[in-house]
Amino acid sequence: MSASDDDRTASLMTPARLAQLQVRPAPAASPTAWLDQMATDAGSGHVRRLQDLRQQLEAEVRSREGDFPPAAASCDALRGAVEQVDFSAVQPRGWLARATGKGKEAVAAFKAQHGKVTHAAEDLADEVRGLQKQLAAQGGGLDKLALEIGAEVRALEKIMDQGARWLQDMRNQLKAREAPEDDPDAVRCELLVARLKLLRTVVSTMQQAVERCKAARARRTSVLASLQQLLDEEWKSAQQKLGAVVREVEESGAADAESLERAGRARETLQGALKQAAQDCTNVQALEQAAADEVAALQVPLQAAA
Repeated sequence: MSASDDDRTASLMTPARLAQLQVRPAPAASPTAWLDQMATDAGSGHVRRLQDLRQQLEAEVRSREGDFPPAAASCDALRGAVEQVDFSAVQPRGWLARATGKGKEAVAAFKAQHGKVTHAAEDLADEVRGLQKQLAAQGGGLDKLALEIGAEVRALEKIMDQGARWLQDMRNQLKAREAPEDDPDAVRCELLVARLKLLRTVVSTMQQAVERCKAARARRTSVLASLQQLLDEEWKSAQQKLGAVVREVEESGAADAESLERAGRARETLQGALKQAAQDCTNVQALEQAAADEVAALQVPLQAAA
């Protein structure tokens, strides 16, 4: 390239304007090479910072992957224990059952079944308390990372806007002077086009991944609240009605039909809630796994743009 060509290129793509497109550009062998490097490395400093933040974000999400399976197992265990409660064993019995002692055996078996239900409910309550403590301990880790990522993304968006404006200006000037396709400035335009495409991919995929992580956290919080509600409502109702049956059995050796009917309805309601809760826990696990995998996949576009 001649001296006049260098002057023309510099006038179109001055160092002052291009300095906005890169953080700390590495020195190049000539002004022309330096301009080319600026077109191909725009925003590389922000991309490298996003690489670090991506690793932190993946670690943050994966640290929660195994939290909900134990809660799902506890829901299934309580549901199974409730299913085993045999109300027929404590229905009013005749003189023959009382004479043979079968009534006492049935009462003892029923009380043992009730004890298993209570123990399973305590296990679920322990799991929920543990999850609540974990959620509180995690604090704003995700929010902090999201803010840092957002700052880097906004910086890249600004660079992309600046690059797009420069690109339009350069193309207008190339068109005005009817430059050939192999003109150095035209080639430089294509370099910047490719770079801007890479940056757009980085920005869009990073934003999507952060939103996926936030959605997983929101669902996690929602399911945890539902588990606590189950304990406060469905389980408490079933516990009260089962307890009433146990007290009647202890006093008279049997429970009346009305008490048994109320306990049966409460059991069905609790079983339905437990089934849904276990499925919700499984779904949260899948959401968090998908979020972590999406964050891991960001390595590809980030590496391409670094």
